[in-house]
Amino acid sequence: MLVDIVPVGNVPAAVKRAASTALRSVYDCDVTVNDSQSIPNGAYDADRNQYSAETFIQLAERVGRGTKNIAITPHDLFYRRRNYVFGLAYLDGSGSVVSTYRLQTSSDGGFSNQSAADIFEDRVRKEIVHEIGHTYGLEHCDNNRCVMNFSPTVREVDIKEENLCGSCQRLIS
Repeated sequence: MLVDIVPVGNVPAAVKRAASTALRSVYDCDVTVNDSQSIPNGAYDADRNQYSAETFIQLAERVGRGTKNIAITPHDLFYRRRNYVFGLAYLDGSGSVVSTYRLQTSSDGGFSNQSAADIFEDRVRKEIVHEIGHTYGLEHCDNNRCVMNFSPTVREVDIKEENLCGSCQRLIS
């Protein structure tokens, strides 16, 4: 299995490394990093001052070289009526996207003693693993420690672990 990371916009090397490391660790897959891409045409919604997550998925599917392809962007994303999304993927699809925009807050609310940079990197890894999990057919998990748990706030992202719970792991094995 090959997962191709498709950076869209200015994605720091540390973010690409964190994503790559997490994917290799959790899914035991090969990972490549594609060339940086421009924001897809038509992605920006001026009324919302955000970008449509679906256009980034379509870009990842179009330019990605993997069985699974994930766009990573620093831009703020929305999906349909949701105010924002950390990421989006279609179940059993080949494309997905993660936005780092709302993962960059100064603290995890006292959950750990990590630096802001480490907290941010943890969140990136969790969201990458989460969205690729959807492309493997995994739905949201009720276990709040499982990486596949639905987490609409960074606090909930911080609580969950980077790994799949036993039940989710069995579904993809």
